[in-house]
Amino acid sequence: MLKLLFSGLLICCCSFCISQTYVSIAPSISNTAGTFADKSNLSVEIGRQWDVFSLGLVIGKNSLENFGRLDTTTYFELRPNLNVFQQGKFTNTFTAGIGYILNAQESLLTELSYGIEYAYSPQFHFNVYFGQYYYSGRYADSNSTFFGFSCMYYFSPSHSKPLIQTGKQ
Repeated sequence: MLKLLFSGLLICCCSFCISQTYVSIAPSISNTAGTFADKSNLSVEIGRQWDVFSLGLVIGKNSLENFGRLDTTTYFELRPNLNVFQQGKFTNTFTAGIGYILNAQESLLTELSYGIEYAYSPQFHFNVYFGQYYYSGRYADSNSTFFGFSCMYYFSPSHSKPLIQTGKQ
């Protein structure tokens, strides 16, 4: 049992060493009805990237309107991301996330989004993305589309490669 535990710990440490940690801030706007604050979204993501795959934990608000004590806009999400295609400094990304919205009747959040990421430097990346949030509860469901921009900072330089490579790298 001790050998198995030690082997698992060694694998986790090796996995941790060959990945990069990042933090991302992502404002977006959705097509829901309401004021500009109602339509505005903001999320902060902290995650790890292994080559073409990254996995982040997100805390966000799907509306910046102030709802007081009955706030149903704060959510937590697990957001896996795949870098599908890369050409030079540009990368096509695909994200499928799942999360939970606090105090909401439609508390299950799922996300499908696509983006074009630009590697400004090995540590700073910018992403223009669009997608759709799906909200689901016991008696109701809804969805909304969104468009946004994110800025990502890698604590160590990013050396990610695309899933599909073209030409010389």
